[in-house]
Amino acid sequence: MEAIKTNKLSKYYGKSVGIKDVSLTINKGEVFGFIGPNGSGKSTAIRTLLGLLIPTSGSATILGHDIAKEGKEIRKKIGYLPSEVHYYDEMSSRELLLYSSRFYGPENPAEIERLAEMFELDLDKKITDLSFGNKKKCAIVQCLIHEPELLILDEPTAGLDPLMQNRFFELLEAENKKGTTIFFSSHILSEIQRLCDRAAIIRKGEITAVENIQDLLEKQMKKVRLVFKEKPIDLKLPPGSQHEKWHDNKLNFEYVGMVKPLLQFLNQLDLIDAVLEEPDLESIFMNYYER
Repeated sequence: MEAIKTNKLSKYYGKSVGIKDVSLTINKGEVFGFIGPNGSGKSTAIRTLLGLLIPTSGSATILGHDIAKEGKEIRKKIGYLPSEVHYYDEMSSRELLLYSSRFYGPENPAEIERLAEMFELDLDKKITDLSFGNKKKCAIVQCLIHEPELLILDEPTAGLDPLMQNRFFELLEAENKKGTTIFFSSHILSEIQRLCDRAAIIRKGEITAVENIQDLLEKQMKKVRLVFKEKPIDLKLPPGSQHEKWHDNKLNFEYVGMVKPLLQFLNQLDLIDAVLEEPDLESIFMNYYER
């Protein structure tokens, strides 16, 4: 059974597109990334999945339950971390977390204490006195205390310092080893690269690609840096070359294609040095956006 499955899921705001024909299959036990800049439709897709927005068309299931008909069953099994959190200001973190845990069964104060200690969260401070980062820590604890089958995380590291981010990633890796499925939405590509097995790229509300992260990093695109003895005149780069940049006798470009023609091209040149590098995820991501 898939953890999440969508079929041409769309959400319009009047004539404006939130998401359009989003079709995804996320397997149980997977860590799945959702990549896109702010405003690309990531949060709209998540809120539609969770029933916070009513889809204009299409359908979706979460853990086998229809999002339009079985929202109550879905909410028992998931943990949701929104990009921004808003709580009852006069409650303390402890009161809020105990109150929240009762929706899922008996209170679990020991687990609340354990997670709060991990994230250095003062449980006795009122919500109104917490910084944005500490409110985010409280939200992290809240989405985990009932041991959900699926975590849906929307820009989850916003407000966390680097130390807390690293602890959060370690916690997610441990949860995934226990079998928890993770849907991780972010515009920070290094986070996706660290955590995810596969990722979908969303642009203007539409999915432009769904790729295995390792396959993305091993794509045939290469970064090429060449140093010539003398700058050649009218050098014609092989098909698949792009983003050509010269600096004196040094040339940088990106190459998309089989490596053999590139090596044959390089063998004909009078070079001092040549470097071929694997692209980082950001370069690949920008390449998708520019197509």
